[in-house]
Amino acid sequence: MRFGFLQRSSVYWPTNHEAREDAAGIAVIRGHTAYHVPVFKTRVGMPPPNRPGVPPDIITWADAAYLRAFADDIAALRPQVDIVVASCHWGLNKDVLQYMTEIAHAAIDAGADIVMGHGPHYSLPVGTHKGKPIFYGLGNLSFDTGHGGRKHGDWLGMVVRATAGRNGIADVGFGFVRHNDRNETVPCGLDKEAAELADIVARSAPLGARLRRDGDQVRLESGA
Repeated sequence: MRFGFLQRSSVYWPTNHEAREDAAGIAVIRGHTAYHVPVFKTRVGMPPPNRPGVPPDIITWADAAYLRAFADDIAALRPQVDIVVASCHWGLNKDVLQYMTEIAHAAIDAGADIVMGHGPHYSLPVGTHKGKPIFYGLGNLSFDTGHGGRKHGDWLGMVVRATAGRNGIADVGFGFVRHNDRNETVPCGLDKEAAELADIVARSAPLGARLRRDGDQVRLESGA
């Protein structure tokens, strides 16, 4: 079997970090942000939209030209391999923003079998598109000392386990890991992570993912 990986970043330094025709750098998908004051109620508890001081909704989207180039690269890779993994560095805190879903769906539409998200140092919800898994944020596997020399704590991470065949990916699941003060990454039982698991399960449901506990693993239900 042959595996193909394609990577893009939407979170990067603004100081000449992006690759260009005449300069080295990283491959990116630019994202855009708009602040929109809604003209109708969008959620329970929101004040009338004509009231002074109403906070704006934050809207994000992927740059169309960059997204099209990403999709074209995936489509070109697809005939050469059995499994295509789209790897995306993106995100802000624990939110799954609109541009992230847009990129993930475009990757799958172009031929990716699975989307692996990373960037925020949190374990984010799981989604699906056309029956294929999207891990919006795998959290941390090994991250002892970060920006500015700061030592980090026992951040939670997710390790995905998937059965891959020539017909794609099946039987997808994940387990949790934590990074301790001795700079070790260790598996952790779901009994000790009940609150984190409940949060991920609840926030994954609107994204099309049905998650089921199986011992110390979490399974993405087939057909999700």
